[in-house]
Amino acid sequence: MAEVIGVKFKDTGKVYYFDPAGRKVNKGQKVIVETVKGVECGVCAMENRTVPDGSIVKPLKRILRTANERDLKTLEQNKEKEARAYRICEEKIQQFKLDMHLVSVEYAFDGSKILFFYTAPERVDFRELVKCLASVFKIRIELRQIGVRDEAKMIGGLGVCGRPFCCKEFLHDFQPVSIKMAKEQGLSLNTVKISGTCGRLMCCLKYEQESYEHLLRHTPKVGALVDTKEGRGTVVENNLLTGMLKIRLDRSPEASPTVVHRKDVRLLRDAQIKVKKEEMEALKDVEDK
Repeated sequence: MAEVIGVKFKDTGKVYYFDPAGRKVNKGQKVIVETVKGVECGVCAMENRTVPDGSIVKPLKRILRTANERDLKTLEQNKEKEARAYRICEEKIQQFKLDMHLVSVEYAFDGSKILFFYTAPERVDFRELVKCLASVFKIRIELRQIGVRDEAKMIGGLGVCGRPFCCKEFLHDFQPVSIKMAKEQGLSLNTVKISGTCGRLMCCLKYEQESYEHLLRHTPKVGALVDTKEGRGTVVENNLLTGMLKIRLDRSPEASPTVVHRKDVRLLRDAQIKVKKEEMEALKDVEDK
């Protein structure tokens, strides 16, 4: 067993284990640690506890210290520097007429480098921009291209549900979301209805997918051939949550569909849920590859 604390460096970032080095660290307390990126300031997200040796990667890095007044002042100064660096970088992007959008700027805690995060529709040749920025700030410059989902996570905002973005609030990692998920959940394949502010499929499509997959295994799909008390027919509509089916009977195809519960039918041949080629084409820009 090993004693650890959990530290995160972004509000919705991953929690990393560190050796508390004999210190008692309270949740929410800022700590200074050494990482592969250099010295950073993080927030304790998990107080001292013991975990099995198999759940950590050794050697476990120690925290250098709990943040003091000088460290907190450095953080404030870095925030001010980031705002200035953002303005200057935007000016230089316009000067060099680069097709890129600056999203965020991060100063390393120890002031060893500046990270500029940007989005762009295509690959950007920013060599001259880097040289220019290096001559202005006199430290190491890194430009990192991110996707539109990462941009939404960094900036935040309100989703169509009226709540803050999930990626900004609590999602640590982006889960793959597909058009097929929306199809299986019976949603309208309308870009406006199934995509988030970032322009990609909404992350929340993933939340209930496991439940829908379970229901699909027990519910005849649209197009399935079934037997009912009133005869054989084809499922023309189903409600996965209630289990109610609308069935067009073979003996009276022109009549209104019969409504029955899935428990009251016998499945003869199930159908498959497929995303049509034209649907895929219309929605190709909202699905992450």
